[in-house]
Amino acid sequence: MNDQPHKSTTLSAQPLDMTVHALPQPQVMLDADAPKAPNAPETFWSGRLKMLLVLAVCAAPVVASYFTYYVVRPEGRRNFGTLINPQKPLPSLLARDVQGQAIDLQTLKGQWLLVAVSGGACAPSSVCQDQLYLQRQLRESLGKDKDRLDRVWLVTDDQPIPAELWPGLQGATVLRAEAQALAQWLEPEAGQPLESHLYVVDPMGNWMLRYPPRLDIRAAAQAKRDLERLMRASASWDQPGR
Repeated sequence: MNDQPHKSTTLSAQPLDMTVHALPQPQVMLDADAPKAPNAPETFWSGRLKMLLVLAVCAAPVVASYFTYYVVRPEGRRNFGTLINPQKPLPSLLARDVQGQAIDLQTLKGQWLLVAVSGGACAPSSVCQDQLYLQRQLRESLGKDKDRLDRVWLVTDDQPIPAELWPGLQGATVLRAEAQALAQWLEPEAGQPLESHLYVVDPMGNWMLRYPPRLDIRAAAQAKRDLERLMRASASWDQPGR
């Protein structure tokens, strides 16, 4: 028998440290593992700067062509048409083609447009027929660049188009649109009706030039020079066809 006195084991009165608050908190762990969010203001301005740079790159060719046409020109050279400032973009306006199908004018973007406006009757020897004739001749006079320019006739009423006009309208875009709606976009000279002018729209869809009212053959030669300069100035970024 072991004569050594028995040592009694006394359990500590201190409880084991197993309380819930001693465990790592789940949300703390998640927060610790989560990637650090970028600085909000810095991200906002960085995104804005990138967007502005992209827009500047896209707009640069157009700006350069207009700068070349209207600013960098020999002394004494003037554009014949009236520059529209600020330019007015194509409206989202529903027109109807000759089959009666709805066409949004926005779909005309992608080409230079030479636009005539009138009623459908378009009697012989009228301003309307003169405009359509000069519109066709101006396009043909551009030679190799003519495929970069579309003829558009916006008819402002429901009058039937005379049969004798159709041969000359081959290749043109003929759409019926309300005169009131068109007057919110195109604007004639003071005292002139909308039908008096030919209007030039760039491939971005902006109305940017208006020719003087009631062009004749002599004036058309000056209008042609305007179109030729526009074709040259935009040759680096505008291609034939949509």
